[in-house]
Amino acid sequence: MSRCPNLPADLLKGNVPLIDLRSPAEFAKGAFPAAVNLPLLTDGERHEVGTLYKRRGRDAAVGRGHELVSGEVRSSRMRAWTDFLRAHPNTWLYCWRGGLRSQVVQAWLREAGWNPPRVEGGYKQLRQACIETFAALADQAQAGAAKRWLMLSGRTGVGKTEVVKTLPHAVDLEALANHRGSAFGGRGQGQPPPIAFENALAVKYLQHQGRTLIVEDESRNIGRLSLPEGWFAQMRQAAIVLLEAPLPARIDLIRKEYVEAPLAACVSAAALQERLQAALDRIRKRLGGARHQQVGAALAAAFRNGEHERWIEMLLTWYYDPMYDYQLKTKRKRIIFIGERRAVTEFLQAQQAD
Repeated sequence: MSRCPNLPADLLKGNVPLIDLRSPAEFAKGAFPAAVNLPLLTDGERHEVGTLYKRRGRDAAVGRGHELVSGEVRSSRMRAWTDFLRAHPNTWLYCWRGGLRSQVVQAWLREAGWNPPRVEGGYKQLRQACIETFAALADQAQAGAAKRWLMLSGRTGVGKTEVVKTLPHAVDLEALANHRGSAFGGRGQGQPPPIAFENALAVKYLQHQGRTLIVEDESRNIGRLSLPEGWFAQMRQAAIVLLEAPLPARIDLIRKEYVEAPLAACVSAAALQERLQAALDRIRKRLGGARHQQVGAALAAAFRNGEHERWIEMLLTWYYDPMYDYQLKTKRKRIIFIGERRAVTEFLQAQQAD
């Protein structure tokens, strides 16, 4: 990576290691996949310095900052920065706007014999590069995309995500969102902050190689996260490849993903039942009161007798399949291929090779 004028998009595209010098609370709101948080100031220290800045001005705040980060505190933080630089010599520094914090740390490191470059404009410039990436996608949706987008669609349980994971030019939206995209799609570990999700998605696009980009069919919202408008605009007009699978195979896959996998990951049966029941309760209105009650009873019985196929079949045939059929009516003209897993995988692999 050239160390000439800062090009934030190139830094993100190149997966260049980044030291984020902002406080932990700032970092938690959203950073970048290649960034590690090694702050100059803790949250408490930043609050104290910021308050002093408002009351007495810049010089007083800077003076207090140097008092707080001195002696062993400064030595400890210097060790963290130099250890990372030693392991990642091409690292860049950034703070909020490329201002005082990154300038101070850069000066200290130079005194110690290190010379890492600094992102001018800081986090805000890197974030702006992500925003501009999605804005460009929105423009391309109107004028013609630079890449060909293909969307893998199919009923719940056909194994779309499994196919996506085998394709080198696919972007796995559910992995980035840490959610399977349905009412039952929560994975128990929570989702990333919205800004972190958007940043990671923009970086995936900037790093994408090839003429054809493949994504799984998703609604605008994946759990509590929303796809950026520019990205979703491309999905709304993408050609569709339809994956099919028989109902028994779909039931088997869902049982493995939604029941067996969490239990194998040491989620207790009681906690899993509570999670699934909560998801069921969220769709009560759309499912209907009587059917909601029947599925709930079958779900409770399954955690006693281990027979999960019944409640899964109910959900598929009463809720997911009708919803899918309704949504597919508006997309049929965009379908270019239909098949089961092997045929669809081979078709998509061939499209990537074009």
